Amino acid sequence: MKFIPVAQPSLGKEELKLATFCIKSTWISSAGKYINTFENEFAKYFHIPHAISCSNGTIALHLALLALNIGPGDEVILPALTFVATANAIKYVGAKPIFIDVDPNTWNIDPKLIEKAITKKTKAIMPVHLYGYPADMNPIMSLAKKYKLYVVEDAAEAHGAKYYNKYVGTFGDIGCFSFYGNKIITTGEGGMLITHSKQLAEKIKLLKNHGMSPIKKYYHPIIGYNYRMTNIQAAIGIAQLKKMNKFIKIRNEISTKYRKELTKIPNIQFQPINKDIQSVCWLFSCLLKSGGKIKRNSLIKYLKQNSIDSRPFFYPITKFPMYKSNKHFPVSQMLFQQGINLPTFIDLKTTQIKYITHIINKFYSKSTE
Repeated sequence: MKFIPVAQPSLGKEELKLATFCIKSTWISSAGKYINTFENEFAKYFHIPHAISCSNGTIALHLALLALNIGPGDEVILPALTFVATANAIKYVGAKPIFIDVDPNTWNIDPKLIEKAITKKTKAIMPVHLYGYPADMNPIMSLAKKYKLYVVEDAAEAHGAKYYNKYVGTFGDIGCFSFYGNKIITTGEGGMLITHSKQLAEKIKLLKNHGMSPIKKYYHPIIGYNYRMTNIQAAIGIAQLKKMNKFIKIRNEISTKYRKELTKIPNIQFQPINKDIQSVCWLFSCLLKSGGKIKRNSLIKYLKQNSIDSRPFFYPITKFPMYKSNKHFPVSQMLFQQGINLPTFIDLKTTQIKYITHIINKFYSKSTE
């Protein structure tokens, strides 16, 4: 069997055509017609008035916090289990990340634990829609309203996911997306912010373009950043966005096939299926409920020996030296130890899924001998 990667982008003639046009036109940098088109089409897809492109998903989070004037002395609440960029963006602005444990079923920030963590210094809540499964936004938004807090959604892995028939990323003040090569849609690197607020949109545009005035060329009223997307990236993004519904459908079909095959194995657990939650399968993810980290790591090694790539869940952020905490996050730790991501990409064939699940079955058979 040929090596099966954990992820790979799906790029075709549409992306090639638009990227080639950029090269031939020489408009390859951060100016050009495709940037505005991509932003407008992205906003239209999410039924929101403003979308602002940037150079990656981490920068989208940084720009969001800057636009909301979050800085030194402020606190931002976020889940303990997420990719490190969520916490790093908070540190970039000089604020303090306040970590909260996650729910054992959704694997997202546990709303029941948020209120206890709110102090006079709290300025925002940053829910993450982990692995494409929406966070429980209704109680989060209620708490934000009660305490007058901003909400910045990290939807880097959840393009097109819905919570009670509303797109994630559109609940809070700002929603942030990533277009890294392994995401639902990609521009290679790239990011996008969406917001209902014209004022926030204008501030983000100013911040990402060196703080340069949109009406007085080379006049800079604030310190800004070079956080712009290129025209080539935007061209690829336009082609990808047109395919996003198709991509989501295929990915969710992949999830269904994995579930069907893996349900036969005892002690494998998935996120729940909920009629009010329309998750997207960024990476198919499951838990090995017996054997913990040792068994999970052994399975990853065994899959690799059989030409299958996979990866463990993210570390709890507080395991890193710069975020070390004496506080214990038992659910985040449990998920990290038991969680595994399996190959998920548009061109993954049913025969490959059957092979992957066959190897997992074989691993479990060997380990019980």
